[in-house]
Amino acid sequence: MPLNPARLFKCLGDETRLTLTLLIRREEELCVCEMTHALEESQPKVSRHLAQLRTCGLLSDRREGQWVYYRIAETVPDWVVEALLAAEKGQAERLAGLQARLVGMGNRPERRLAMC
Repeated sequence: MPLNPARLFKCLGDETRLTLTLLIRREEELCVCEMTHALEESQPKVSRHLAQLRTCGLLSDRREGQWVYYRIAETVPDWVVEALLAAEKGQAERLAGLQARLVGMGNRPERRLAMC
């Protein structure tokens, strides 16, 4: 089913959901623990936002052992990717800070980069 622009922008209208989406796009794939660490938010809050992003059609997930990894859905049309790139430019400084937090994260899960 094609992504509805109004639904998409409503979904991304929340700062936490937009930040999660942009961070996942930059990192290619993240697990919930990495996102809770980067955003300094609770696991239930992050999981709730991820579920909404998945329902909107923006994210897909995969399980690897105890970890669930999220990435931008392969079915996302080019116009959405372009919108995310534009939003990322506006949030570049904040995203760089979040990525720096990820680099300093202890016990960060290791993953096989072979995509399912």
